Amino acid sequence: MKRSRMRPERYLRYLLPSALFHTGRTRQILNINPTVEQPRKEPEKIAVSVFNYNEAKAEETNYENVHAIFPCRDNGMISWINIDGIRKGDVEEVCEHFGIHQLLAEDIVSRHQRPKMDEVDGVLYCLLNMLYFDEKTGSVEVEQISIVLGKDFVITFQEDPERDVFNPIRERLKLSNTKLRQRGADYLCYSLLDMIVDSYYLVMEKLGNKMEALEEEVIRNTSTVAMAKINNLRKELIVLKRNIAPVRDLVSGIIRSESELLDERTTKYFKDVYDHIIQAYDLSENYRDMMLSMQDLYLNNVNLRMNEVMKVMAIVTCLMAPATVIGGIFGMNFDVIPTAHNEWGFYSAVGLMLFVPIAMLIAFKRRGWF
Repeated sequence: MKRSRMRPERYLRYLLPSALFHTGRTRQILNINPTVEQPRKEPEKIAVSVFNYNEAKAEETNYENVHAIFPCRDNGMISWINIDGIRKGDVEEVCEHFGIHQLLAEDIVSRHQRPKMDEVDGVLYCLLNMLYFDEKTGSVEVEQISIVLGKDFVITFQEDPERDVFNPIRERLKLSNTKLRQRGADYLCYSLLDMIVDSYYLVMEKLGNKMEALEEEVIRNTSTVAMAKINNLRKELIVLKRNIAPVRDLVSGIIRSESELLDERTTKYFKDVYDHIIQAYDLSENYRDMMLSMQDLYLNNVNLRMNEVMKVMAIVTCLMAPATVIGGIFGMNFDVIPTAHNEWGFYSAVGLMLFVPIAMLIAFKRRGWF
């Protein structure tokens, strides 16, 4: 039989309170000042992928610089330009070439922005976050993405070149009989937003599984580690809600928009995204209520254990009281004490000390005190 190796580092990390309650994560979540420009480390290389497509054909091309995408404007096809890796100089050149306002360029390179939708100079701009769940740390990771919708083009700016949620869209673009190939750039924008919103449910499913396991742990074993896990999970729910709630306003703004870039046929699809994000927001609220209930459950279990301990101590004290009284009476320094010189006096006193507690136990049991 194969024995599992002990991993002491798995438990030693709980010895430090800062590691147990992840106080560094609290600072990371809450200490964000939008008035202070957050430093961004620019990548050495970027990856640019371009899909030029129409109903008849689709072409995918990859580049290593942004200058190669400039001919994609007004090429008679719909272009999806995805830029992985954000460098300020590249963003400014792309925005200048495609007629994107300077304020939007600043939003693209800024960090920790609240999800929003803007419509400036004939360009529709969406900023929101993609969410991922890290199985190793149990935390929700955030990647900011900017989506720019223009006439016959969509440009997406991503921070991490290693991952995104758009592979199903890439596969659909390669098929000729899909709505994505038959519709305009606004439908592509809808598909991107829909894929991001749907990915929120995957993160919530992971958090839901952790909550279910944590609830069972709290019921079985009330310990400081369980309380720390509750606290850490509540922080991740804060991240989840912070990124989901503003997307409602973003999608609602698109639905109310009268931009010429949006076809009337596409509006109903954005309404479907709005329904999904409302449902995701309600689910995040339910998770929050469950965490509060779990915290109450933990505190109730702690109080229950304390009550059980106090009850046992009270019973023991009551049972010892008669023996203490009897021993005190027969231990007084008087010359005349009943049965003091009787050969059965000691055994009588001991028997009385045992009889009275037993009688008390029977009385307590009949009254249902334990």
